[in-house]
Amino acid sequence: MKNILILFFVAAINSFAYSQEFTKNDFLEDLEFIKTTLPQKHINLFEKISRSEFEKRIDYIKSLADFLNTETFINELFKLLVPIGDEHTRVETLHQTIAPIRFEMFKEGIFVTEISPEYSNMLLAEVIGVNERPISNVINEFKKIIMNQNQSYFSFFLLYYLNNIPILKGLGIVDSEDEITYTLKNTNNNIVKIKFDFTSENVGKSMIKANGYLQTNKNNYWYKYDSIKNEIYFNYSSCRNDEQYPFSKFNTDLFENIKKNKPQKIILDLRYNGGGNSTVLKPFLKEIKKSYLNKTGKFYVLIGRTTFSSALLNAVELKRNFNIILIGEPTAGSINHYGEILDFMLPRTKAKIVYSTKYFENWKGKNGPLYPDVEINYSVENFKANKDEAIEYIDSLGK
Repeated sequence: MKNILILFFVAAINSFAYSQEFTKNDFLEDLEFIKTTLPQKHINLFEKISRSEFEKRIDYIKSLADFLNTETFINELFKLLVPIGDEHTRVETLHQTIAPIRFEMFKEGIFVTEISPEYSNMLLAEVIGVNERPISNVINEFKKIIMNQNQSYFSFFLLYYLNNIPILKGLGIVDSEDEITYTLKNTNNNIVKIKFDFTSENVGKSMIKANGYLQTNKNNYWYKYDSIKNEIYFNYSSCRNDEQYPFSKFNTDLFENIKKNKPQKIILDLRYNGGGNSTVLKPFLKEIKKSYLNKTGKFYVLIGRTTFSSALLNAVELKRNFNIILIGEPTAGSINHYGEILDFMLPRTKAKIVYSTKYFENWKGKNGPLYPDVEINYSVENFKANKDEAIEYIDSLGK
């Protein structure tokens, strides 16, 4: 039996004030600007697509100019960049209306892991549709605008954009930016429809998270020592130095703890690290290199579909030069990839194009993501029970 619950809520987050509608000539001028500027600025735009094919795709978008609006224009730019095959070259959207709901993917499907506090009973509900379209159909639409050769990369950006109303409108999944309906299956297996109404004046931006191991400390890096397990867990969630607690000081504290407690193993968690500056981790790498923990069976590194950019560089270095065991999922980023990004703004719509200026060959001959030595296919049931399967696997070794 279906229980239909209609809920209204607003969460509008704008990257900047934006209300202008653009004309055909605006779109044509921006397309011509991309045609001349991106090949000049990108370090190697035509590695995977020829210039003629790139220009042919721009000409195709020009042929649609009479029928484009802001959202469909942006989505056509997404499609234009997909065959370039550069995970760092992307479009940054003009404006964002974000529904107050976020998601995580498990082996059973896509589930709600954050939502506005009023609807906490919908946490860990499964997403089965968006605006009356089955989630499988929605996923196929996103494959048109997100590179999908690497499933981790695709999954990360699918979840990132699944609450972005202009992107969904550009794909034709929603008709306007005024409302969106998600069809969910709650934890009691009842079908629930949640409608977010963006015309209300009551704007709420806070959300609550589902209980589970995805909740992390807000700091870029932190550690804890478990005396019962006699292991140390080091969470490194951002490759950025914290001026209030410099990484050099953190690293000193970490290794003083190691010296004091002599743990049997160390776990470095890179699963939720999207990058920054890969050199921040150097003090740790220098110390762990000469440590008794730099030994197979004592040193574990967790990677996942959010491990990207500089965090991936760190993971590759660890895999190549240290005695680690990699646990988790394939990385979002490719081992060898373009990066070190800059950007330019389109003259009329002011959309931003981010592009790569450097090629990183981190492991000659390697293609695609960095794969774990032991792959974990995470379950929502274990998440509900607050069981981190990667950590549990490591803890089970040697028992």
